[in-house]
Amino acid sequence: MLVNLDFKKSSVKHPSINDDGLMQSDLLHVFFDVDTGSDYPDADEWFIVELLFPHDVKLPDNLKGTDYFTTISVENGKTFWHHRELIRYKYGKSKKLDDALEFLESKYKELHSLLEPLQKDLK
Repeated sequence: MLVNLDFKKSSVKHPSINDDGLMQSDLLHVFFDVDTGSDYPDADEWFIVELLFPHDVKLPDNLKGTDYFTTISVENGKTFWHHRELIRYKYGKSKKLDDALEFLESKYKELHSLLEPLQKDLK
């Protein structure tokens, strides 16, 4: 469904999620962890989205923190930046996948726009 929203397959590999990711640009990549949130006992269903900024650079302080980006270690001593969201897409018996995807796209656009000024300094 995200492919219909101009997302395409990412060539970047996530350090802890084996599945392929998606991207709209090379700045920010989306990965899904559907196993971690699928077993809550309240009949709701969740998934985790990781938005990965795959560059070993310093971020301005205003982009650091749980609302924006935290570090994630990758191979060769490098550190990338990521943002995690736990997203509920099923409430009891009603599925709200469209709402979840809308939220994901808006969060992607928000974080992407914050990273755009850094693009000129990336190698």
